[in-house]
Amino acid sequence: MSPPQDDALWQRIATHTIGPADASLSFTARLARENRWTLAHAEQVIGEYRRFCYLAMTAGQEVTPSDAVDQAWHLHLTYSRDYWQTFCPQVLGGDLHHGPTRGGAAERGRFYRQYADTLAAYEAAFGEVPPADIWPPAHRRFSVDPQGVRVNFFDVIVLPRRVALALGLILLAVGRLAGRIV
Repeated sequence: MSPPQDDALWQRIATHTIGPADASLSFTARLARENRWTLAHAEQVIGEYRRFCYLAMTAGQEVTPSDAVDQAWHLHLTYSRDYWQTFCPQVLGGDLHHGPTRGGAAERGRFYRQYADTLAAYEAAFGEVPPADIWPPAHRRFSVDPQGVRVNFFDVIVLPRRVALALGLILLAVGRLAGRIV
């Protein structure tokens, strides 16, 4: 369920194209590339970013995005002319500022509660639970996801934790055996 199709704000948000339409690297393609997502997943995240923007203007409370939605928001902010000259004034009808945390336990608690309230506002506005692959539970959003970092795959090899542990144990065993053989 989406907001009412006759909702003018929703129609403006849903039909707004981010970035130049003739760009060889579209907003969607760039979002996918920078986050190592498929184009289909990036499109889903952009749809959820649109819903987040709708909530930000209609929920009557501060809202907090999921990490994936925040990635879309960050990228949109880099398209500064579109964001500040078109999207905010003409589409949203007001400014939507990004307010990162100042850190500390009080801020962590505030954003945790705000995120949980955002999930509830999402359900009330759209009549469905937010998709968990884009909107994880608050615990994951504020305990697990912040551990993520950007990695240049040209410079490093990234292995799942289980594979790395198994390889480490194998190398340790081979090393011990080699020490006994020599």
